[in-house]
Amino acid sequence: MKEQLEQQLAEALAVLQADGLVPSELSPSITVTRTRDASHGDFATNLAMMLAKPAGCAPRDIAQALIQALPPTDTVREVVIAGPGFINFFQADDAQSAVVATVLNSAEQYGKSNVGAGRRIQVEYVSANPTGPLHVGHGRGAALGASVANLLDTVGFDVKREYYVNDAGRQMDILATSVWLRYLDLCGEAIEFPSNGYRGDYILDISQSLLDEVGDQFQRPAPDVFDGVVTDEPAGGDKEQHIDGLIARAQHLLGNTDYRHIFDAALNAILDDIKQDLAEFGVEYDEWFSERSLSGDVQRVVDKLEASGHLYEKEGVRWFRSTDFGDDKDRAVVRANGLTTYFASDIAYIDNKLQRGFDDVLYVFGADHHGYTTRMQAACEALGYSPDQLQFLLIQFANLFRGGERVQMSTRSGSFVTIRELRDEVGKDAARYFYVMRKYSQHLDFDLDLAKSQSNDNPVYYVQYAYARICSVMRQLEQRNLHFDQSIGLAALSRLTETAETELMTLLATFPELIQRAALAHEPHQLTGYLRDLANGLHSYYNAHKVLVDDDELRHARLCLLLAVRQVLGNGLALIDVSTPEVM
Repeated sequence: MKEQLEQQLAEALAVLQADGLVPSELSPSITVTRTRDASHGDFATNLAMMLAKPAGCAPRDIAQALIQALPPTDTVREVVIAGPGFINFFQADDAQSAVVATVLNSAEQYGKSNVGAGRRIQVEYVSANPTGPLHVGHGRGAALGASVANLLDTVGFDVKREYYVNDAGRQMDILATSVWLRYLDLCGEAIEFPSNGYRGDYILDISQSLLDEVGDQFQRPAPDVFDGVVTDEPAGGDKEQHIDGLIARAQHLLGNTDYRHIFDAALNAILDDIKQDLAEFGVEYDEWFSERSLSGDVQRVVDKLEASGHLYEKEGVRWFRSTDFGDDKDRAVVRANGLTTYFASDIAYIDNKLQRGFDDVLYVFGADHHGYTTRMQAACEALGYSPDQLQFLLIQFANLFRGGERVQMSTRSGSFVTIRELRDEVGKDAARYFYVMRKYSQHLDFDLDLAKSQSNDNPVYYVQYAYARICSVMRQLEQRNLHFDQSIGLAALSRLTETAETELMTLLATFPELIQRAALAHEPHQLTGYLRDLANGLHSYYNAHKVLVDDDELRHARLCLLLAVRQVLGNGLALIDVSTPEVM
């Protein structure tokens, strides 16, 4: 209906331009929105006020001219001018109820559109370092990233879902060395584990698997391991220098082949665990992109930036002039020892993405990356791309509460709650729904007790129960030997005159608009808010009005309405990968 009214207004505008009332060169953006107050009609536009000044006429006069030039239609019963020049549209009754047939005929396709057709977008989310299992803090990025990708796909974008695997760099060396030190401990060596190493049972599990595989092949005497290494922090030394010294000793004592064996064993064990966790959480990717695959690209983009005059050298370090592009300071890309920085790899990854032909790249980052976005866009522009091609979703982390107390999380210390544990405790549906029901920029306090409760206070339970309730009505129909004829029901939709019925139909009609808004804004919480409202409308209607009435025609019409509501609930829940149980 919204699109139809916009087209009719465009035709009316063309008439006014042909008559010379409005300058022919004007090409305004015609927007029709739903009214918030039903007394003001169903839809409204401010087009007349936009045209008034260039036309040299009063807005209400332009509004009247537009109304007179509108093509005839059976879907609008009244058009009125309101306030300074708004044009308000009142739908015909049969036009309002027509949405029920539209939903039932479209089924799973209802809500889909082509607004993003022709545009390729890559969505990167989670991309947690494979140094430990995914914890509940990562879960919000996973749920939001996957839901945003689903929404974009639904409105016509060509979406590529990607996980960037940080399988190179210092943190991975710390992981490999941590596994080796635990392995040495299992071999009987007296190892003082570094304060900056990775802890947790998962490190012990990997080390035990390594011992089972190779025996004592990688065993080295403890004194040799710590020979020449700076003292650790608890003993008055420097923890960073201590762990770097241990990494260097591991590489020296093991040699490249054996060290790489341990490195890959740790990486693959954790990455396989991450893939399994995400798959069971309903999060799938088109691409698992390896940082190591960028090795050649990093030097290439550094050379490209050098050639274009965007790098300079100071004290042996090569710096990117990111301040030329609005950053607060320049950024190092090559260290004094000749090794490239993490940021250099990020620049290469930007170039790689855009070279693959993506029109837009969406990064789903934690809020702690706030200062990172400017330098990323600076690098993008320096490479010759538009910085607007990079978009960022900066997500506030979720705080987990159990029994009213916050649970602390730290990957390094090993004290955290994993996504797997969360899923086991509250179920995938509750976890996925809770993660996306708040705007990504807001903090989320994840209440485990609420998520597990079977009450109307639990938002996912409330929405799923609306779906199951409609399924129950259809079972009752069969149990009472009543029949349902959809064609008769659709022909009798004019019988649906109760306020609760018209409100449900209005909500059904807004679903495609809601999906488009949520997708373009990257805000799946708009969808969960809508589903809550639709479920509330269904529950209120069911409690106030009997559906399985003796009047066959009215019963068929009401069942059509309920089935349309069930369809839209199902379509919406599918976008956030929450199930639709038929019995609760």
